[in-house]
Amino acid sequence: MKLADIYMHFESDITVIEQELEATVQAENEVLRDASVHLLRAGGKRIRPVFVLLAAKFGQYDINVLKHIAVPLELIHMASLVHDDVIDDAELRRGKKTIKSQWDNRVAMYTGDYIFGKAVECAAFFNNPKIHQTLSNTMVEMCIGEVEQIRDQYNWGQNLRVYLRRIKRKTALLIAVSCELGALAANADPVVQKKLYQFGYNVGMSFQITDDILDFVGTEDQLGKPAGGDLRQGNVTLPALYVMHEQPKVKKQIMDLLADEYPDEVDINPILTSIKESEGIKFSLKISDMYLQKGYEALKTLPNTDAKIYFHEIAKYIGTRKF
Repeated sequence: MKLADIYMHFESDITVIEQELEATVQAENEVLRDASVHLLRAGGKRIRPVFVLLAAKFGQYDINVLKHIAVPLELIHMASLVHDDVIDDAELRRGKKTIKSQWDNRVAMYTGDYIFGKAVECAAFFNNPKIHQTLSNTMVEMCIGEVEQIRDQYNWGQNLRVYLRRIKRKTALLIAVSCELGALAANADPVVQKKLYQFGYNVGMSFQITDDILDFVGTEDQLGKPAGGDLRQGNVTLPALYVMHEQPKVKKQIMDLLADEYPDEVDINPILTSIKESEGIKFSLKISDMYLQKGYEALKTLPNTDAKIYFHEIAKYIGTRKF
């Protein structure tokens, strides 16, 4: 089964979510509206809404209820990307100009804040305090993850524990919560909610590690941005972390090249080659697969449904994707 087959199965409901997303980000202010729609139409895999829909299949499935949790979760993800691009001074995302590039940093920051606000507004549909507490905690943790990333920029001495905690906050938590809240909104059994959270967390960790691998081995066409962007920005991801720990010469090469006052102008291809030729990619794939296996384990005790099969296929896609 291909990922496209799963999306096809939910085609009409994903269309509802897309329409709701576009309606939600409309603003009276022309700049906020245009910037938000620009981001929305840049596309995306919509992994988080799809996880909401799949998780809800273990309970009382109703798209007119689920859209009020799927949309906020995708909006939170979108808003975090806008702020990421400002912090990283990124010109491209998914091959298109970022909001900060199309407009400027101030417009980007306020657009991100606006989208966060719309996410909270949309979730007001629910009376369940746990939904709001979970969303709020997730947003707080994501912000902490972002601040920690800023703190650790160009910190070549960080360790694996710091990296894993950061990607949990930046990526895995929102995916885990998408699974949990999809089940909660559908009134699924609390045990099922917990197992789906565990699945989402482990798949989310694997998803981010795979992203970090692709940043070194992917092409600009595949990534929609130049390869090695994370390292150029001083963000130490797993492949580089492993290599710097195991190969002091490569660590010195990285530190020397990226000590330049203008890192955007530095040719980092020698570093990319060193990392690709090292064991760093293989090690990172091994850690990614470890998380995937934990995700599969969480699925095992769930009822045997089509949704369970689809979750398994999405996890397999994440473990083998090339872009």
